[in-house]
Amino acid sequence: MIAITGGSGFIGSHIVDKLLQQGSQVRILDPRLPHRRDVEYSATDVTDLDALCQGLKGTSAVFHLAAVSNVNVAFREPIATVKLNDLGTVNVLEAARRNDLERVFFASTVWVYAGCREEQVDEETPFQMPGAGHVYTSSKIAAEFYLHDYHELYGLRFTILRYGIPYGPRAREGTVVPIFVKKVLSGEPITIYGDGNQFRNFLYVEDLAEGNVLAMAREGVNQTFNLEGMRPISVKEVAETINAIVGGAQIVFEPARPGDYRGKVVSAEKAKRVLGWQPQVDFFEGMTRYVAWYRATLR
Repeated sequence: MIAITGGSGFIGSHIVDKLLQQGSQVRILDPRLPHRRDVEYSATDVTDLDALCQGLKGTSAVFHLAAVSNVNVAFREPIATVKLNDLGTVNVLEAARRNDLERVFFASTVWVYAGCREEQVDEETPFQMPGAGHVYTSSKIAAEFYLHDYHELYGLRFTILRYGIPYGPRAREGTVVPIFVKKVLSGEPITIYGDGNQFRNFLYVEDLAEGNVLAMAREGVNQTFNLEGMRPISVKEVAETINAIVGGAQIVFEPARPGDYRGKVVSAEKAKRVLGWQPQVDFFEGMTRYVAWYRATLR
């Protein structure tokens, strides 16, 4: 039995799908109802240690995805972000330790590389203080340290997965792709903060979910992997791609947001070499799929 905190969310729901496809039994731990009913479900908040200890009973591993992932929410609510992202992570680690789980899989982010001075980075690039630049980023860096601490102090095994910027069906509305698609389909202008040259290696969510499942191999024990997209995609290109698929997009520019992650060149070579993982869906194809899915939800 594999547990997933945040398994009702965007990425978590796709990991649930992949795990079920490979024949795993799954238990979702999330205050929100899951997207499907053929899995075990517990309305569990990761800030409640007792509930987590109960929820992890009888499981062998946990994917920990529950977190504040919207950087705008993190900016507005720093205390709540640290509580969920850091206290929540320590609670998961402690509950995993008490239940003698085999491994904790942690959903980190390429945003942690905002804390690095180098422009080209991989899993061995050191963090520098100061430099993280955002409460969200610092909360993820701190959480990664806790995973290493629990391994050193208690022998708890882990795998850290630093996600690229995911997009695709079920994406939460507060991310750039859903925002842009919704605006274009509603006849509203797209707003780009800054010059639009800030980039992300956008990653189709099903490719990301596949990387999580492949990380369950023994080669992934006590390792960190970047699960990054095929190539850098600027925010401006996102808008232009949507315009190519849908048509009629108007683009306006506003000043850059405080602490926004401009982008680094993040290597995913280790995941390819060790896990045999690499993304399969190019950006235009993924956006075409997402727009079709989004339109279907409007019917």
